[in-house]
Amino acid sequence: MTRPRHILASSGGFVSTGLWGVMKPGGIMLRALELSGATRPRVLLVLTASGDDHQYLSTMYSALADSGCDVDHLALFTQPNRRPKDALAKADVVWVGGGSVANLLALWRLHGVDEAMSDAWERGAVLGGVSAGSICWHVGGPTDSFGVDLQVIDNGLALLPYGNGVHYDSEEQRRPLLHRLVADGSLPLSYATDDRIGILYEGTEPIEIVCDLDAPDPKIGPAAYLVESVGGTVIESRLAVGPVSS
Repeated sequence: MTRPRHILASSGGFVSTGLWGVMKPGGIMLRALELSGATRPRVLLVLTASGDDHQYLSTMYSALADSGCDVDHLALFTQPNRRPKDALAKADVVWVGGGSVANLLALWRLHGVDEAMSDAWERGAVLGGVSAGSICWHVGGPTDSFGVDLQVIDNGLALLPYGNGVHYDSEEQRRPLLHRLVADGSLPLSYATDDRIGILYEGTEPIEIVCDLDAPDPKIGPAAYLVESVGGTVIESRLAVGPVSS
């Protein structure tokens, strides 16, 4: 039986424990583990966007140590630590870290990670990630990959046929740029997430807004957003935590 295809695109996933530099899975990552359906999920960390930063990798391993899963990673620097196709074929959950989405996409295509990611999605692995690890699944979105002034990236994997905005409530350039890109047609209809928020897609349909917080205020707490052009006007609709209305 074919498993549903899930992507959990977010501006979160892990939260502070209160100890310096020590993180733990938030509600978004816990939802990804649950979606795998595995008794002990095999989690593959892919931190290409940060240059496979060793400290970042160590933090992620530590954060997942008590989560009832087996953790591995795919590194591309300075050369792949294993064949991407083999690593991704074993994963129940793939978590892609933040950093430069432009560099991530270039290296993934160079090493065949893009095709391996698509294969993993088709067989039912849960794909997820934060920031660059959210934009990558979409057509594209605003990015700081090229410098402090945000620009558009429009060569994402497009497993999801939408634009994507991240860090919507914490980085002031993100919202107005996404609106402009949707208005001028540089990006199609788009979805965006505040920090600590993820959008769960089943196939290519958004079905649930997930939060790292236990009980966010549905009216004023962090949320997701639908940004679309209607009759030449950009309309933004707030999507509160919980099931997405059809």
